[in-house]
Amino acid sequence: MIDGIINIYKESGYTSHDVVAKLRGILKQKKIGHTGTLDPEAQGVLPVCLGTATKVCDMLTDHSKTYRAVMLLGIVTDTQDATGTVLSEHEVSCTEAEVEACVHSFVGKQQQIPPMYSALKVGGKKLCDLARQGIEVERKPREIEISEISIEKIKFPRITMTVSCSKGTYIRTLCHDLGAALGCGACMESLVRTRVGTFTLENSVPLSRIEELRDQDRLNEILIPVDAVFSDCPALHLNDYGHHLVCNGNPFPWKACAATVDRGTAEFFRVYGSDGEFMAVYRWDTARSRFFPVKMFYTKQS
Repeated sequence: MIDGIINIYKESGYTSHDVVAKLRGILKQKKIGHTGTLDPEAQGVLPVCLGTATKVCDMLTDHSKTYRAVMLLGIVTDTQDATGTVLSEHEVSCTEAEVEACVHSFVGKQQQIPPMYSALKVGGKKLCDLARQGIEVERKPREIEISEISIEKIKFPRITMTVSCSKGTYIRTLCHDLGAALGCGACMESLVRTRVGTFTLENSVPLSRIEELRDQDRLNEILIPVDAVFSDCPALHLNDYGHHLVCNGNPFPWKACAATVDRGTAEFFRVYGSDGEFMAVYRWDTARSRFFPVKMFYTKQS
């Protein structure tokens, strides 16, 4: 089984689940999971976890993200993007200065109502499935944060912008809300995710490239090791005593480490066995003077 993360470039026309299904066929491996849904027509960064790395899917989903979006002013659709049914059309009479002021006013923490055409569930049913049946339900607003928006180009009725935001942010909804604030309506025309945490567009690879590397036995060139996700956590290397404790998921004291490490203010640590293998992430508990397991990656050999 292959363990690690591949930074996939998701192409238009595929769902995130399609990418996982195709990878399972390419790599002949079932244990694969993606780290956050991208709309079928959207493109860009989609980190995919293989083997034991599937344990960090939820952690990668929590990371901040960056998108490049094209907003189309004057058009309102039921899906909030250009693939939907047009609900209304309006004249675009705002100025560039008004667009810039409105866009920048959306920077910061705010409440956003998720769109009906989304994979979120209400009462056990996906909102998008309800929407296709013509059913609209009340959605609770969720707190999101837009850390930065930069306008790259204004050529009415299109605005090209880059948005850095927290998890759970819908760029389609951002475009819709911006259009409402400008008084002319808007929808998202196109979307490219350029970053998820430390994973960037420049280092992403399409599925076709993965097939080539598989055939050339060169997958290791793009396979990112699991511990890279925790590169900001100090590393602890265990002696044989500590290795035995961690093999069974037990807490361990400082004397289980092979070498002294300056803990500083760190709370979480990457833990490596006496053989150098990455085993787990542990948390230091000052009150009990022990390291306790947070996430285990060690697999016992049968």
